[in-house]
Amino acid sequence: SGIGKCVAMDLARRNARTILACRSRERGQAAVEEIRAATGNRAVTLRLLDTGSLASVRAFAGAVLRQEPRLDVLVNNAGVTGLPFAITSEGLEQTFATNYLGPFLLTNLLLG
Repeated sequence: SGIGKCVAMDLARRNARTILACRSRERGQAAVEEIRAATGNRAVTLRLLDTGSLASVRAFAGAVLRQEPRLDVLVNNAGVTGLPFAITSEGLEQTFATNYLGPFLLTNLLLG
C-alpha cells in the first residue's frame, strides 16, 4: 500500500519485472493482481518478506540471488511506527529491526 505500491505500479508501467516483497500473502497478492490489471504487465510477482525478522530477510535475499538473473533497483520502503515495545524472536526491538536492521541487512546481502 502507499508509496511502495505506487512505486511498484510505476515500475510495472515501465515494463519492469517487479517483485513485491510483502509480509502478508493476502494483501501482497491483491496488490500484484491490481498492478497487473492496471498495467498489463504479467511480470509482477510476490515474495514474502518480513524485514523485522533477520531470518526472513536472509531467506528472501537468498531466493532472489538464486532465482533472479539480475537486480537493477531495490526500493526499501517497509516501516512501522507507533507499535508498543516488543522484542522479536531474535532478541531485537521490533521497530528498530523492521525499520533499520532488516533493510540494512537486505541491501548488503543483495549487493553480493
